[in-house]
Amino acid sequence: MKRKISYSILILTGLLIAISCTKDFEDINTNPHGFTTASDGSLFNSVIESLIPGGNEQFYIHNEILYKQTQQAALTREAWGNFTIGTEDIWQNYYGVLPEIRELEKRFAAYDQTAHVINMQAMLKITLALKTFKVTDLFGDMPFSEAGYGFQNLDFLRPAYDSQRDIYLALLEDLRWADENIDETAALEEPFTTFRSFDLLFNGDMQQWRKLANSLRLRHAMRIADKEPALAGEVVADIAENNRPVFLGYDFLTPLLEDASLRPATMGFKNEGLNWSFREHNNLRMGSTIWQQLASHDSTDGSGIFDPRAYIFFERDNQNRWKPYPQLPDIGAPASGGIPYGSHRDQAGAFQIKGETCIYSPFNYFLIRDEDYMPIIIYTGAETHFLLSEAYWKGIGVPQDRTQAEIEYFNGINSSVEWWRRTASNSRLPMSGMLFTDMVSIPQNLNSATVQTHFGFWNANTDEEKLQFIYTQWWLDAFRQPTESYALARRTGLTPREGDPINHFRLPYPPSEAEHNTANWAEAVARQGGDDPQVKLWWIP
Repeated sequence: MKRKISYSILILTGLLIAISCTKDFEDINTNPHGFTTASDGSLFNSVIESLIPGGNEQFYIHNEILYKQTQQAALTREAWGNFTIGTEDIWQNYYGVLPEIRELEKRFAAYDQTAHVINMQAMLKITLALKTFKVTDLFGDMPFSEAGYGFQNLDFLRPAYDSQRDIYLALLEDLRWADENIDETAALEEPFTTFRSFDLLFNGDMQQWRKLANSLRLRHAMRIADKEPALAGEVVADIAENNRPVFLGYDFLTPLLEDASLRPATMGFKNEGLNWSFREHNNLRMGSTIWQQLASHDSTDGSGIFDPRAYIFFERDNQNRWKPYPQLPDIGAPASGGIPYGSHRDQAGAFQIKGETCIYSPFNYFLIRDEDYMPIIIYTGAETHFLLSEAYWKGIGVPQDRTQAEIEYFNGINSSVEWWRRTASNSRLPMSGMLFTDMVSIPQNLNSATVQTHFGFWNANTDEEKLQFIYTQWWLDAFRQPTESYALARRTGLTPREGDPINHFRLPYPPSEAEHNTANWAEAVARQGGDDPQVKLWWIP
């Protein structure tokens, strides 16, 4: 997908170099007044495109930090300490596109408030909420209510930081407004007819947009349930009692396997940063923590595997063994190496060549090489079931009902296993076109039932262990959503883990922010108690 328009760094009243916070003008390539030459759809196209995680974000943040902190994988060597390259990537992705969002807000407000214009406003609010939740859940307080307006008003060149609580409340209200005001039956007419052709996420399907709005409401209401129980309960009750549309994995016994995802081939782009981030990083392997959730014993022939997702997430080492890297390795643990993520493996004759020193199970090659058909996940229907399972288990917004919690839990397992199997079966390599099913054989006896055999509530001895089961399966489903599994681990403290409890709670702000928005940055850092990973975000218990 190509951007329809780009803008340049601060050309306002003859100034070429920004004297202001870069979040309003970084990566902008023409005069801001050129907004008037871009269509609404082309601007929205840029906003949707910005949902694609950057290569540096994936390399320096996902692969170097988040997989280690969540223990969804083992970091075999910490070789890339310059994580600020990744935080800058996340920061600039958000604030680089925010002026385009503000421009669209301004335009939509000036239009006659017809049903289709309101639908366009709702699509924009939902996308902004999705992007903003991601950034605030990584950094904490951030510029929001004043940010993105610098090209309209010089008073906002250095925007103040909003508290995370205020941001959450504003976004949850925006999502509620979107759900209540979207008109799924609105007649197709301009400007929506043209605008929806630029919506490469849902192609203007307003029911899908409503589902995304409510799914995000549910996710983030549960995230703040420990700090704002009344508000969280209100949101959960509204969704559960009023049957608000959300993405589902199962509807009673019927598999729906719904999701919100960016699909490169459908949307017209190649997710090239994905394989680059693994190939050049090359330090992630299957760890002992996740292996223990996928297999009942350590036999290297894989005879202990009971979860078919093991074959989708990982593969054998160069000696055809299932071998996890120790999550907490001894000093004498043999080093990991090899070339399991090299593009030479696109060819059938070289697929099994992972390098002699690849002595631990790497990520499945299809998962990190398929740049066309492997989706970039925003939300899966399985997450809805795990969220509702937790809500019923604890009685958040709904009556406490352990039976219903168990039903939602099993729906989550069923939909996660089936969704991942379907996704893998559609995966293919970009150079040779080889299919996942050509190269990987998942034993027929492995399915959601074999997962339930090991993780059914009847195997738990305490209520806390049953709750841990919910979080474990949720954590597994989010295997390729590092920011979401990181949030789950920080919020609950009950995801699978070896060693000490997690003590990494946020990302430090990127250096550019301290340089360009110094006073507001300093005030926000002081208010939160520091700029270190050990400083907890507002919603973390």
